[in-house]
Amino acid sequence: MSSIVPVILAGGQGTRLWPKSRSARPKQFIDLIGGDSLFQRSLDRVGDAGRYSPAIVITNAEYRFLVAEQALSAGIEVGAILLEPVARNTAAAIAAAAHLALASDEDAVLHVLASDHLIDASPEYFAAVDAAAAAARDGHLVTFGITPDRPETGYGYIAMGEALGLGAHKVAAFVEKPNLERAEEMLAKGGFVWNSGMFMLPARQFLAECEKLAPEIFAASRDAVAGAHRDLDFIRLEETSFASSPNISVDFAIFERTDKAAVLPVSFDWSDLGAWDAVWKGQERDAQGNAISGPAMVSNSTNSLIVSDHAHVVVDGLDDVAVIATEDAVFVGRLSQAQNVGALAKLLKADDSTRALTETHKTSYRPWGGYSSILMGERFQVKKLFVKPGKKLSLQKHHHRSEHWVVVRGTAEVTVDGKVSMLSENQSIYLPLGCTHRLANPGKIELELIEVQTGSYLGEDDIIRIEDEFGRS
Repeated sequence: MSSIVPVILAGGQGTRLWPKSRSARPKQFIDLIGGDSLFQRSLDRVGDAGRYSPAIVITNAEYRFLVAEQALSAGIEVGAILLEPVARNTAAAIAAAAHLALASDEDAVLHVLASDHLIDASPEYFAAVDAAAAAARDGHLVTFGITPDRPETGYGYIAMGEALGLGAHKVAAFVEKPNLERAEEMLAKGGFVWNSGMFMLPARQFLAECEKLAPEIFAASRDAVAGAHRDLDFIRLEETSFASSPNISVDFAIFERTDKAAVLPVSFDWSDLGAWDAVWKGQERDAQGNAISGPAMVSNSTNSLIVSDHAHVVVDGLDDVAVIATEDAVFVGRLSQAQNVGALAKLLKADDSTRALTETHKTSYRPWGGYSSILMGERFQVKKLFVKPGKKLSLQKHHHRSEHWVVVRGTAEVTVDGKVSMLSENQSIYLPLGCTHRLANPGKIELELIEVQTGSYLGEDDIIRIEDEFGRS
């Protein structure tokens, strides 16, 4: 019997968890509830070689190094990292993964997972995985339906039809996110489950349905995989073919139209962490119902979520609030109205003066480490750089700025116009305008240094890369 091929969808941007989740580092790659990121937790759930083959991860090019670094950190082998040249929703992504999986296993069964869900990997969960795999091998396209415990308006629902055996049922209907009255009716009536967005799919049957019901998606994904090329540890899907696919979810393209859809009702702990109220529900809370993360204190307050990355937050005399504080932005709002954050993030992105708050953090991550912006003024900028052991930045030069580097921790190997210097703590070096230079960390601990930039233009696009081990231009 073929093992299950995990397919992890890791390209979403998670705007409803602003200001922590931003397009440069969305919610699947950040620590929301303590410990590993949601993506790493997803990798860990599919790490059992007795049940799973190495995972196929689908993401966009911007996140490729985040995926690779977090997989390496988690110690989980990844079979392939597929890079989408453009976003085309879940139908095209899953179809591309199915074509890739079939190239090495004609009986492949795909377990499709979102990378940003919080799931308790309990024995009950894995029993559901095995039951869904059995139903998939029997020819069904299986979706996991979460047994509801409240009239939730933030999820879509599935109406269960006749029993198929193996615990699964035919899908009678999909229901879009309901209002509260409709959600209460479905909960009282029974026979409805939440649509989790997780699937178990026999790859051949899925693609056969895709070819029949969504031929443009089938052809676009097939040709994108056929024309794909290797780029370091990644597989880049062919852009023209993939871009020709309709931008549509697998629910709309396939599941709502096929007669092979089945739903497996399950009751393990699950949350899509789609908004801050879901994060609050997933955390430990004190006797007053408050969940606190980071430097914060509450007084005379109840049923609230306080998250801070930097400043010490004090909340007094409030109920049902979310306070999310990062280095450069603070959100304060009703926790019970947390679904509004996504709309607010769109408004911020539409304004030139606030767009950056939805795109990047003050700390930006790169495959070699990253940097934090400390201070910026007219014709100068101060940053803290951190470089992982054994990593090096690109060989580069700038047309509009010079730089001063001061080492505060570790050892730096600095190349300036072909001359190599070794710097230790409290030593510095000047990089004149236009020089060719490179920074590397030859040591065993993380390198930290302060960079002072001066010049007429200080944007990140004033980097002329001459040589780069990560394939960046």
